[in-house]
Amino acid sequence: MKDIKVKDEDLKTQNVLSEGMDRRAFLQKTTMVVGAAMGASLVGSLTSLPVSAASNSSIIESKKVKPKLVFPVISDVHMNKNSNQTLEKFKTTLDQLNLLVPKQDAFVVVGDLTDNGYTEEYDKFFSTYNAKKQKHAVSLIAIGNHDYWNGLSVSEAQKRFLERSGMESIYFHKVIKGYHFIILGTEDGLTEGTFSVTQINWLAEQLKQAAQDDPNKPIFVFHHQPIMGTVYGSEWGFAKNRDLFYNTLAAYPQVISFSGHTHYPLDDPKIIHQKDFTSTGTSTGAYLWLDAGRIQGEVPEGADILNQALIVEVYNNKVLLKRRDIHNNNWTAEPFEITLPANKNEFIYTEDRDKKAPFFTKDALISINHELTTPTSLAVMFTQAKDDLLVHDYKVEITDSSKGQKVKEFLAFSEFYKDPIPNPLTLQIDGLQPNTLYEINVFALDAFGNQSQNALKVLGKTIDGEIKDITITLSKNTLTGTTETVDVLVENARVPQGDWIGLYEVSENPGNVPAIWWEYTTVTNGTYRVTYDPSKNSYPGRYQSGKTYKFVYFYGGGYDAVTHATFTVN
Repeated sequence: MKDIKVKDEDLKTQNVLSEGMDRRAFLQKTTMVVGAAMGASLVGSLTSLPVSAASNSSIIESKKVKPKLVFPVISDVHMNKNSNQTLEKFKTTLDQLNLLVPKQDAFVVVGDLTDNGYTEEYDKFFSTYNAKKQKHAVSLIAIGNHDYWNGLSVSEAQKRFLERSGMESIYFHKVIKGYHFIILGTEDGLTEGTFSVTQINWLAEQLKQAAQDDPNKPIFVFHHQPIMGTVYGSEWGFAKNRDLFYNTLAAYPQVISFSGHTHYPLDDPKIIHQKDFTSTGTSTGAYLWLDAGRIQGEVPEGADILNQALIVEVYNNKVLLKRRDIHNNNWTAEPFEITLPANKNEFIYTEDRDKKAPFFTKDALISINHELTTPTSLAVMFTQAKDDLLVHDYKVEITDSSKGQKVKEFLAFSEFYKDPIPNPLTLQIDGLQPNTLYEINVFALDAFGNQSQNALKVLGKTIDGEIKDITITLSKNTLTGTTETVDVLVENARVPQGDWIGLYEVSENPGNVPAIWWEYTTVTNGTYRVTYDPSKNSYPGRYQSGKTYKFVYFYGGGYDAVTHATFTVN
């Protein structure tokens, strides 16, 4: 995963967006509605949106014919030595997959077994894996960037991985029941990943051998970081030797490439990509990550809920990639179906495959939630739009009605990653002026960027009041030793939207290094309180006497710093 603040421990669910408001409450809170069919029946307009398809046609069909080969694929387990959260999720994953696939031919892990590559983390992973793995399933395990983050040299980190995993090399080639599996290994701990020319040339030889063996069979290739410009989330992929890597695979349309690293969910249709070959992401067994630029943040509240896996079934004429919500114990959407023998002129999961825009139905409603109105913010609540594949985002435009001038525009996730998807959806609009009337327009966008022609519109007015800056106050500015605690008070904070606070060396730029300590904020009446305890530091070696540190308050799941406060450790 990315070199950022996120750890799996203590991710807090504190979703302020309404997921369960009933229809009566919605109507009671409804204010001036523009363009909504108020007389239309509400039946079916406010129900939660389904995200699973447990009885879809491909799954039913696949039960009639026994697959020639079947194997699960998981990634980014992020076993952590200080928490058992991902350990318990890993146990659930293995138990559920064993029930679904009682006769596995292989079991694949696409990197980031551990959070830091510590011995204790490998012990947690493999004590559980070895106890639950199926005897005849071949273990195929790739190394990820987090598996290098143990302070060892690259060679020593790789040695530890090989000793603990039992793999023969960080990249290797196996043939299972006549099908070729090529496992690649990122060669250092860089977030974007490194695949050397030497390894790529080796890959070329393995692909050649596999194609000569049987050109009609799929060739399975596994690597932790995605190839930039392919699957959903591949902006987090590798740039160095990217074209050489891609072009090496492009000669073989029968390649099906699996990558991890991004933590992007399997629910999004762009998680699979076909152009010269097939690529797919594999989600995560730890915590959700999403694309930047939405108000919920890249790591929204409840992100630690996500736990997904792929189940791959191979038949004579097709490969099925079944998407499993482990956390929901159900399938999510239709399986991806790849026709055999592969012909790139017949690929269906192409970048331009979706031209249909989402739309709001005629009975869709929108309102202002007055309980969340402040001098600087409004909360808009509306019926979710429809789409043939997936509503991914909403574009929200805010206009000052008195001036006729657009003052703000932002994107927000449809929260498609939740089970069930909330409907109606509530979005908080911040950064407004007191005692001002605004017109709010909401457009829907699908996963491919198609925008709805119609929009929902509503008027809302902020209340009168003073705008106050957000501040951090510490109970002391000088600490005695590295074990003393300090009380942290944040005032005038907004209702959190993935907001968090982190600790850094005063000279460090957040984002360049992970936070020494961090947590999501829980705000009551504009106030957040926490007692910072150095014993809970994620990176204790960076917290030392004689140095100055800063608490930084961030909006969203990224690094939008709002304010900070410093202290010194004597």
